Parts: sequence; structure tokens; C-alpha cells
Amino acid sequence: MVEITIRKRPRTDAVITQRKFFKKTARGKVIKVLRERYLRDDVSCGIHSCRECASIDESKPTLPSSGSLEHSSFANGHFVLPDTNVFLAQMDLIESNLFTPPIIVLQTVMEEVRHRSLPLYNRLKALLKADDKQTWVFYNEFRSETAVVREEDESPNDRNDRGIRKATSWYNTHLSLARPPIRGQPKPTLPDVVLLTDDAANRQKAEKEGIKCMSVRNYVEGSKKSSELLDLLSAVGSDEIEPTKAVAARQALYPEYLPMAALVAGVKAGQLHQGHFNANPYNYLEGSVRVPAFDKPVLLVGRENMNRAVEGDVVAVEVFPESEWKAPGDEVVDQETTLKNDDADESEEEGDDLEAIREAKALRSERAKQAAAERQPTGRIVGIIKRNWRSYVCHIDATSLTSSHTTSLSQQTVFATPVSRALPRIRLRTRQAPSLLGQKILVTIDRWDSTSRYPEGHFVRALGKAESKEAEQESLLLEFDVPYRPFGKAILDCLPSEGDAWVVPPKSDTHPEWRDREDLRELLICSIDPPNCQDIDDALHARPLSNGNIEAGVHIADVSRFVLPDNPMDSEAASRGTTVYLVDKRIDMLPSLLGTNLCSLRPFVERLAFSVIWEMTPDAQIVNVRFTKSVIASKQAFTYEEAQIRKDDPNQNDDLTKSIRLLNSLAIKLKEGRMKAGALNLASPEVKIHLDTAESSDPIDVEQKELRETNSLVEEFMLLANISVAAKIQETFPQTAVLRRHLPPPRTNFEKLQDILKKRKGMALDVSSSGALAASLDKCIDPTEPAFNTLVRIMATRCMLSAEYFCAGSVGRDTFGHYGLASPIYTHFTSPIRRYADVLAHRQLAAAIGYTPLHASLHSKAHVERVLGVVNRRHRMAQMAGRASVEFYVGLALKARSARETVVEDAFVIRVFRNGIGVFVSKLGLEGLVMFKRETSFDAENYQITVPGPAGDATIAVFDKVRVQIEVEKDRNTQRGKVKMTLVGPLDLRELSA
Repeated sequence: MVEITIRKRPRTDAVITQRKFFKKTARGKVIKVLRERYLRDDVSCGIHSCRECASIDESKPTLPSSGSLEHSSFANGHFVLPDTNVFLAQMDLIESNLFTPPIIVLQTVMEEVRHRSLPLYNRLKALLKADDKQTWVFYNEFRSETAVVREEDESPNDRNDRGIRKATSWYNTHLSLARPPIRGQPKPTLPDVVLLTDDAANRQKAEKEGIKCMSVRNYVEGSKKSSELLDLLSAVGSDEIEPTKAVAARQALYPEYLPMAALVAGVKAGQLHQGHFNANPYNYLEGSVRVPAFDKPVLLVGRENMNRAVEGDVVAVEVFPESEWKAPGDEVVDQETTLKNDDADESEEEGDDLEAIREAKALRSERAKQAAAERQPTGRIVGIIKRNWRSYVCHIDATSLTSSHTTSLSQQTVFATPVSRALPRIRLRTRQAPSLLGQKILVTIDRWDSTSRYPEGHFVRALGKAESKEAEQESLLLEFDVPYRPFGKAILDCLPSEGDAWVVPPKSDTHPEWRDREDLRELLICSIDPPNCQDIDDALHARPLSNGNIEAGVHIADVSRFVLPDNPMDSEAASRGTTVYLVDKRIDMLPSLLGTNLCSLRPFVERLAFSVIWEMTPDAQIVNVRFTKSVIASKQAFTYEEAQIRKDDPNQNDDLTKSIRLLNSLAIKLKEGRMKAGALNLASPEVKIHLDTAESSDPIDVEQKELRETNSLVEEFMLLANISVAAKIQETFPQTAVLRRHLPPPRTNFEKLQDILKKRKGMALDVSSSGALAASLDKCIDPTEPAFNTLVRIMATRCMLSAEYFCAGSVGRDTFGHYGLASPIYTHFTSPIRRYADVLAHRQLAAAIGYTPLHASLHSKAHVERVLGVVNRRHRMAQMAGRASVEFYVGLALKARSARETVVEDAFVIRVFRNGIGVFVSKLGLEGLVMFKRETSFDAENYQITVPGPAGDATIAVFDKVRVQIEVEKDRNTQRGKVKMTLVGPLDLRELSA
């Protein structure tokens, strides 16, 4: 992006425009508002070597003087000037590296995009900074010849359109003035400035005014790469081909949405309910919406009641009378199986719609079997308050290609199947379908009409061959909306100019780096982390004091010293929110110079830190705590295993080993105290993937992670530091402190687990408080099966709500608590290299101890709320991306293992369906489905299923142990390896399992 530098001029040299209007205040008082603009004639056009703008500094990138020659309609070259709706509807086209003309972006358009869509505005800003794009922002509202004043009775939209036309006309006139004819020489050829707009009325007015203009489709059709660019066009433009009579006469398959005003009024009156739509991962014909008015989510049964909602949409729901409430289905209903023969080009008349008939049959079959099941609020979606549409990773469904078009490059309509089972198939028009088969592609949803069974979208780009590691890694990042672009020059310019050579300067009372910092370099500080950890956030120490107490310290990388508020690096970190950890790579929140070097608390190097230091009794009772900026020099970087071995070795008695033992003894007592206070000891399946590091980095095996005592040592002190910091910043900044909470889950979340434990094991689960739940979980023990307790804890974890960051002044003080930790207050302070919330907590703590003033943005509750909203979302998506990466590599590892041997493992049944069972393989931390082809006898009330086998029937219930054979097959949705499990015990059902 090129910024315009405006020379200071006397006010008398500027043209002043005024606009006077009257405005009514909230109290009904009418006031006169006068707005003034100071216009000038030296705002640059941005075209290289323009003689009319010769006085403007062109040291920054400008547009080429001849424009682009790559269009059949503009032999003399051209520039494009898109109107607002082009950026709103066709951003994928504009962003494509195939779209190469120089682009003039008007100030009017920028402001209108910002007002209409903040996500698209952010994409537009990124486009202006892109190195592979030629763009110029023209401040037409400040140039005297192009500024317009809104006329009487003129709408804001019409005023903006007029301003865009005027700026386009001015550009063409300006170019002719900049290149006047010279006597005796041929008349100079001038490039055209072309207004791109899909507004037919705007084009008609432009043509009357002699302005060259085109619709986006017509422009693309004349481009040299039209065949590829046409696939990028969104289907929402007003220049779509007129629908045929047959299409126009289609019967509506879904109810029309209520107007937005009716939705808002209905929610306000309590007649409608607002919430996020969630698709059922096991049954594509069901969804749910959690709303505050009910303990249980509102159930949506059938696609008509889900009414075109897509995962994550904010929707308005009408709840049916209680007599119409239903229970969730108990069968796995797969979209691919139910609708495997539908045609992407078929008419969608409901009367002869075989898809609808099959779906209705599946729903009737479900409802007929649920008389005894428990009902929950049931309803239908009546409107969309906010769409969550974005680009989705998909693949072309080969069966949707017509037999006559399997090799042709003519346009055809096909289905794009998203990787995520939570999303519907997308109808796509493309000329590249045969060449895209077997590839991962990116597709954007454009619209979903009430007459269309599926949403319509357009192709964005190909990612590569399915199952290739490169394509799978990129598709994972795109699927979970992880920002992974390289750090740009503006961000890297924020790093210390010394680069790798930066060091902590020698200690000096006058050096600003040492101002108010404690010198802790002599302390026996060490770090304990997973193997191969490079971004070391934290280090610890402990030493006995002369009074019999113990000093313990947590030292955290002083990231806020390098990441300063409101600079490009800070903005990028806030946008990324967190570092994303995949199996074999890491997507950093901060440039690696900081994350793995200057901020990383590596051993034997002096580093800047933010320290929390406690004085404790030998019983781990806190006497006092202090916070200080510091300089440390870590004496060793241990892995968890190395620290454990050192602690347990009786022959090791050096001071550093004694420090680890002292930390461990305190950690044990801290954990005992937390558990007594009601903290939960939950569990989640974690696996360790063995990579072939010698050769290809391919996974060769997988096993469950082993947790050691030293894992708990580090965890306890990080928890304590976070709690101590939270109390300090909340005390100092009660309105804007960055905190983290974990709300108590609704008791209804545990009802199913409680019932299963009672009926299958005769065990009670008390969920009246976190302490009662912790005590109950401790008693869920099967003497014959050591892994049973861990299984129950995993299932209990899934009943919990997610923890979230929040701004202290935005919620009631009674909701601050962290349910899982049984702590009244909590924050994240200990990982600022990889979490942006921690950077904010560092800034607030630094201000709380008087080290530095608090930046103005952290005094704004609205700003903190907005940033934490982004961080919460990024945190959730990073977790899902990490899990998906593990799942992909587990599939590769098991595929490699199953090639060598038949993989058979013990598994616990954790869920039963009418047509299958969900199992958990504790040894591998792996979950999967075993599906049955034959008719089974399903007992929903007692959570069991009776399966017919060659040697007789077998009844299988939740918590039973079974034997499964594990293989890897290609998943229909993800197009990558998916674990397939087949029952081999108590019955060998390999021939009967799907």
C-alpha cells in the first residue's frame, strides 16, 4: 500500500466545503451539525512519472505509466477502478495472483467497505500491502476536483456512486493533461481507467457521462486468463445470467427468513432465541442451538428446520410448544450414504426429489424408535442474524461429474464436499473439474436460496494433491482459519536492528535496559519443557532462606519489552492470537528471532524476564509475593524426562538438583491444596507420534504420552504464577484486567454420564460443586481395569464448558472463577511467546508495579473486549488444528504399522448407536466408530446393543472392553487417511462391520 504524503499548505490555499444538516439527539433535541473538509489540488494520482503530479514524492511504489496491456478491449493499456460492491462480492478474484491489472482504490470505497464488512476491510488492507499487487489508494474525498457533497434528497449510496464516477472521469481527464500532444509528433496513446461495477444502474449513468465501465464478468471474459478467472467469480453479483423460467418457478424447499427487524424485535421480546448453530457430527439431519433460556440446546430436526444454517452462524430460533419437543437421534446418519446418487444439475422440485424422500424416510425411522427417549426443546431457524461463511477446504465429488464431462474443460456444475462433516456440500460451477479431481481445493459459499437444496459457491484455488503432506498441512490451516502467511517487512522492521547479535547490555545504573530491573543472573534457574522445545517461555528456581522458609520463583520471557503497543508486530500478534502447534511444524505468533532466540530463556545466555517470586513456608503456604522485571541466566534446559531422572538419582546432590527437588516438594503440596479446595483432575487423550527422523520425517508409530512428576511440577508453579498475577492486575485495573475464567457447566451436561455410570457400574456422580465432582471421580474405580478411571475423567471433561478470556469490567465479579482449578481468579501470564493474552497481562502487570505507564488501549474496555474476542476464537481454532494434525499423522503412523502387521488393540465402548458403537483405544489415545451392516437390537435406556454374530448374539454396552482391528482407509470427506475400526471381540464381526 502506498500512503499519500500531503505537503502542509496555508489554510487559505485550501478549498473549504461545508455540509450542514440537522440531527435529533437521544433526548429529542434537534441540533445543527456542520462538517468541514479542507480540499487540495496536490493529492497524487499515483501513476509513475505523471507530469501533473511531478512534485509528489514517488520514492514509494507507484502504478506503471502504461497500466496493463493484458486485456483484449484495451490495446493501449488500462487501470481498473472497482466500486465498493466489487470488493464486497469478488474479493477472491481481486486477491488472486492471476488478476494482475493495476488497481486504483478510492478513499470512498475503502470507507464504505470498512462500514459494510470489517473482515473484508482487513483483507483489502492486506491486499494493499501485498508485494505481488499493484495498488494505489487515491484520496478522492480530499482532492478539490473529485470531492462531492451529498445533494438534497440524495441517498448515501447514490452520493458514493456519484463520487466514484467523478473520480474515474477525473483520472481519464488527468491522464490526457499529463500527456499533451506535441506538435509534429503522433498523438500519444493513452491508457484507460475502467470503472468496474456490477451495479447496472451505475453503469448506465457512467456510460451517459462518457466513462468507460464494465461488469466484472465482462471484464474477466476479455482477460487473457479468462478460463481460470471465471471460476473465481462469486455467484452473488447482479450481472448473473437471468434465471430460466424453470428455475424461477422452483418450489421453495426452505422457509423464507424473517426480516432482520422482526428477528431483532422477536429476540428482544423473548419470542425468538439467538445463538450459534452447531451441526451434529454423527447425523447431518440434526443440529442444535444453545440459548440462555434453556438448560439444554434447542434441537433442530431435519434440513427444513435447520433452514440453510451453516456451522457457526448466529441464528434466530423459534421454539415449538413442549408437546412437539423431540429427542436427539441415536443413529449415525451419513450424508454421503443417504444422498450418494443425487445430481448437482438436477431440478429441485420437491415433488420428485428422491433426496428429500430418502431424508424423510431416515427421519421417520429415527422418530419411530424414540418413544422412551428423553425430549429436549425443539424448534426451527427463522432467520440468520450473522453469517459465518468463509472459504472452506473441499474436494470435487467425482460422482457428480457427468459422464460426458469427465475430461472436458467446458463449464459444468459439480459438488464440492467440505473436509468438515459439519458443513453441507456446495454446488460449484467450474471449467476445471476434471483437472481438480483428487486435489484439495478452496471454495467460498456465495448464497443459499430457499429454492436450492445446497448452497452455491465458487472455486478459489487448488491446494495440491490430496494426502500429500504439503497439501494436507495447508488445508488444515485453512480449514481452521489459522493465519500462516510469512511475516511482512513492516513487521520484521519492528525487530531489534542487531538481529541475532542482540544481547543484554552490561549492567549499568544509567542504561535504560537495566532501569528498575533486578539482577537475578546468579540464581540457579532452569527450564523444564517437552523435547526439542525452542520457544522457552518459562524457567524456575527455588532456594532455602535463612528464616527456614523457601524462596520460589517463576521467570517468564519479557516479550512485552520487544512487542510494543500499536506497532505492526503487535497488530499481527493480536490478529494471530496464538502459536499453532502441528505435529511436525509450528505456526508462530511472533517472528522466530524473538520466539526462538531473543525472548526464549535458553540456557547459558542472559535474558530479560518478568519474575514472580514467592516466600513460602515448607508447607507451601505463601508468606508474600513480589513481581519484578529482571535479568536471568538459565543454568540448564531440561526435558521432563531429564529433570525426572535427575530428581530421582540418589547420586545427584548438586545445588541445581536440590533446587528441582525443592520445587517438586512444594508442587506436591500446592497440588494437594488445590485438590482439597475442589480442583478437578481431568484427562484428555494425548498421543506421541514417532517420526522417522533419519529419513523422511514420516510417522512410523504412535503411543499414548507418558506424564511424569516433573510435568506436574511445572504445571503447579505456572498455575500459581497465573493466579498471583491475576489478583494483582485485577486489583489495579478492575475494569480492564485481562483474565481467564472457566464457568461451571450446567448440571444437565452431566445427566447422560451420570445415568450411564449408575446403570452400567452402579456409581454415583455428584456434580453439585467442583469439589463434589472431584471426590466422585476419585471413587469411579474398577479394580479389574486400571484405565477405567481415566476413561471416566475423559468423558467428564467433555461435559465441561470451554475456558475463555474476558475483560474484568465486562462481567459480574461472581463469574470470575475458574471451575476446573477451583480458583476465584485466574489469568494467563506464563506463555507470552505463544499467547497474545499473556502479552496484555504483562503490560498490565508492568503498569501495576509502576514499571511503565499502561498504554491507552488497555484503559479501554471496548478495545480489550474486541481483542479478547479474536484471541478466544484463535485459541479454539488452534486447538482444533492441532488435534486434526495429530489425527492425520496418527492415520499415517497406523497405516505404516498396519503394513507391517495386523493391528489389534483393546478398546472401551464409550457410546452406542442404533447401527454402531463409539470406542476409545486407551493405549493409543484414539477414538473411532465401529459400524454394523446388519440389523441390531438397540436398548437406548440401558446403553447397550445386541449384535448378531456367526456363533450367536453378543450384547455390548458402554464401558465394556472390546477388541478392535485398526486399519486406515481414505475418508470420503477429508480425502486423507482415516482410522477404520472393526470388531474382533467379543465377536469377530469383520465380515459384518461397515
